Amino acid sequence: MGNIVAIVGRPNVGKSTFFNRLIKRREAIVDAVSGVTRDRHYGKTDWNGREFSLIDTGGYVVGSDDIFEAEIDKQVELAIDEADAIIFMVDVETGVTGMDEDVAKLLRKVEKPVFLVVNKVDNNKRGEDAVEFYSLGLGDYYTIASINGSGTGDLLDAVVEALPEKEEVEEEQLPRFAVVGRPNAGKSSFINALIGEDRYIVTDIAGTTRDSIDTKYNRFGFEFNLVDTAGIRRKSKVKEDLEFYSVMRSIRAIEHCDVCLLVLDATRGFDGQVQNIFWLAERNRKGIVILVNKWDLVEKDNKTAKEFEKHIRQEIAPFTDVPIVFISVLNKQRIFKAIETAVEVYKNRAKRIKTSVLNETLLPIIEHNPPPAYKGKYVKIKYIMQLPTPQPQFAFFCNLPQYVKDPYRRFLENQLRDHFDFNGVPVSVYMRKK
Repeated sequence: MGNIVAIVGRPNVGKSTFFNRLIKRREAIVDAVSGVTRDRHYGKTDWNGREFSLIDTGGYVVGSDDIFEAEIDKQVELAIDEADAIIFMVDVETGVTGMDEDVAKLLRKVEKPVFLVVNKVDNNKRGEDAVEFYSLGLGDYYTIASINGSGTGDLLDAVVEALPEKEEVEEEQLPRFAVVGRPNAGKSSFINALIGEDRYIVTDIAGTTRDSIDTKYNRFGFEFNLVDTAGIRRKSKVKEDLEFYSVMRSIRAIEHCDVCLLVLDATRGFDGQVQNIFWLAERNRKGIVILVNKWDLVEKDNKTAKEFEKHIRQEIAPFTDVPIVFISVLNKQRIFKAIETAVEVYKNRAKRIKTSVLNETLLPIIEHNPPPAYKGKYVKIKYIMQLPTPQPQFAFFCNLPQYVKDPYRRFLENQLRDHFDFNGVPVSVYMRKK
């Protein structure tokens, strides 16, 4: 379960450079979660074997200085609410500014670990200049130069040390469904419709974070945990229309679930922010069910469900094997179908296929449709197995893995989907050297 570390500070102190540096180091290893907005503001990284999510609060601000003031306050409050540790970055070149003092004032009250980081310290003289940041009242500071990375090691050692150890509660393995989507799409109403009266609630277990509460439901004959982020316990001081806020919430929910129920408002369509949440779930290799809510409000003359569905599938290509359920929370339409579908996706994600069955089914197909020869070399796929991971990953063993290109991998993935129902689940295909 990931910890979240947020980077706060006024514009141009080097937050993004620092962020990109950490994420890039990691990107070589895994497919990065590309930005939640157009730029990258969220990514995973690890240090000394501890993995954590890094959030750069910088990129969300547009506008003039006076707007900055208010925005930065909001971002700091968000970080205080949501993150497990906070990196507060300042710039030795400009010294202490009024805005830095405002941020420090907010951070001094915080119970969480706060790391004051003085950036752009790339020589001794600047190291001496950094002393003035003691005046912020946050105690000791770390000096770094994010442009070349000096000093970041010591800082990260301390950050990782301070992150709370997440207790891995291995309860009975119930499916964990997270209801995600942009504000006002009907997440809360969906959950309320689902719960009906309180008698369906079996138990409340405090969630892995103090905000997400896992509630165990037994409804429609299914037992499942709902990872509730629908803002039922929303902090009133943060305006809900903050895109950043809903994104942060979605990140947490997605990381802690098996299947995401992505609720979207049919009248607004499958817009940019909904797509971002979709790709966030896909890159985290979670099961996905798309719920089109408020279908009762859509003018049906030219917009049939089929058209709408086709449009969504175009937007989510190449991962189009995803169930789309049209619901109306208001009329309690197809709510049961939504949960039933989520349960199916959960089972698909946990599916294990016997090695013998895989090889008997797919090898003949591969023989008829071998990978295209590359520079006169022929790729021979000899053997297939499913890897022992929580989600479906398959290794295809062959003589020349480096010559198998994306289109053929997609062909293999589609064959897997055609023969062994992986509806709603991202499937990874790896070519390995035999």
